[in-house]
Amino acid sequence: MCHRTKKDLFNNKAPLSYWLDSVSFNDYQPLKDDISVDVAIVGGGIVGITTAFILSQEGLKVALIDAGKLLHGTTGHTTAKVTAQHDIIYSTIESKLGFDLALQHADANRAAIKTIASYVNQFNIDCDFISQSAYVYTKEFAYIKKIQDEAEIAKKLGFEATYLEDIPLPISVKAALRFDNQYQFHPTKYLLALVNLIAQNGGLIFEQTRAIDIETKGKKALVTKDGYSIMAPSIVIASHYPFFDGKGMYFSRIYPDRSYALGVTIEGSYPGGMYISVEEPARSFRSQPMEDGGQLVIIGGEHHKTGQSQDTSVHYNELLKTAKEIFKVKDVPYRWSAQDYTSMDNVPYIGNLTSKSSGIYVATGFRKWGMTSGTSAALILKDLVLCQDNPWSDLYNPGRFTPAVSAGKFISENINVATQLIKGKLSQAEQAKVLPGQARIIEVDGKKYGAYRDLEDRLFVVDTTCTHLGCELAWNKAELSWDCPCHGSRFTYNGNVIEGPAQRPLHRLELEED
Repeated sequence: MCHRTKKDLFNNKAPLSYWLDSVSFNDYQPLKDDISVDVAIVGGGIVGITTAFILSQEGLKVALIDAGKLLHGTTGHTTAKVTAQHDIIYSTIESKLGFDLALQHADANRAAIKTIASYVNQFNIDCDFISQSAYVYTKEFAYIKKIQDEAEIAKKLGFEATYLEDIPLPISVKAALRFDNQYQFHPTKYLLALVNLIAQNGGLIFEQTRAIDIETKGKKALVTKDGYSIMAPSIVIASHYPFFDGKGMYFSRIYPDRSYALGVTIEGSYPGGMYISVEEPARSFRSQPMEDGGQLVIIGGEHHKTGQSQDTSVHYNELLKTAKEIFKVKDVPYRWSAQDYTSMDNVPYIGNLTSKSSGIYVATGFRKWGMTSGTSAALILKDLVLCQDNPWSDLYNPGRFTPAVSAGKFISENINVATQLIKGKLSQAEQAKVLPGQARIIEVDGKKYGAYRDLEDRLFVVDTTCTHLGCELAWNKAELSWDCPCHGSRFTYNGNVIEGPAQRPLHRLELEED
């Protein structure tokens, strides 16, 4: 009897984002001296780059730093929808915070779309900026009312919104809502063009430069891990998770979530449009023209709280299952995952870090809608730095207190965090050799460590206690990383920081094997 080998559509390749693979990046040197500027910006994603560009256009001297490489964080692993249609959000804001604040959110996102479009046109940025309709849909009767409510408030807010009972995708739906005149783009092509413009405006850009503190006594200064300082009267924290808390208690007000995406090629054509489901498991769809003239279909979803999935590789398989149910999949050349943070009331925090942090600003909690939210954040931050009024600052003010909106979620999310602090401590360590390509918890001299053996048979053993606030880390099989289920820090298998809030690497243990 003959046995056929099952084709591996992932080609045994590590996850790779199309947005990073399809462009060329310049290398920027790390900061190697103390400097002074008007504005120091931490974080080389859409918020940091757009803010640096806008302020450099205003004639300010800016310094933009990133702990790794520009655009290699969440912005380089997005689905890149430039839309004000953020699944179900306007009816939620209107019911809990009122119509005026729902209108602020609508206006901020419309302004973000207009801003991106103006930069694309003004600077002739070739970034596949394409008009599309954006759909939110449900396949379940239970969510029809949610979509009807969202459609009603969307029209009142002035959107070109249409309630539907079917969509162009070959999916049977119970209800849907379409926003017209939305867009999609290639995020790294767009933002790399802005990076070049920042440099032309005299802006300073530094990679491999990790910020660890802000000195507030005397001259305000951003302090880096290597001991250098950037003196600046204004400092913007656009590092996804605020690396500096300033007693703002952000670790208790935002929570991390991971989601996944596949980039597949299909037989036949994609019907156009951008889509997202209301119910779980969430599913997102859009297409992207490729450099070779082909078309990539991006399927996203499968979110879970960081560090709280038993086998992260399952999520890619579930997305592939969905792709095959809808399309004739030819290949899966790309797959990637991203991490984002959500506030307790689902509205981003954009503004002064705290009421007492004059000249220190933050932008975080975009709930996976960073392309427009990140751009509107840059517009708000520009006004704050220039001491100008902004029409949306009330809604996004990080100092807002909305107990009726967020109290229940605060309690549930932080009970979850407390559970994760002790979960790993209570499990029984397995006494066994670690196989190549495998990670597990082992016990050494009565203490637990995380061990991973690579395919070259090298063993890496680390202390799996997060260096941020001491939570126990979980192994991420799909990304080969140790992830924190409390606040979203991630580490390589040899203990180096991938993303914060942790600043320090994990302790490495050198073992003598039998």
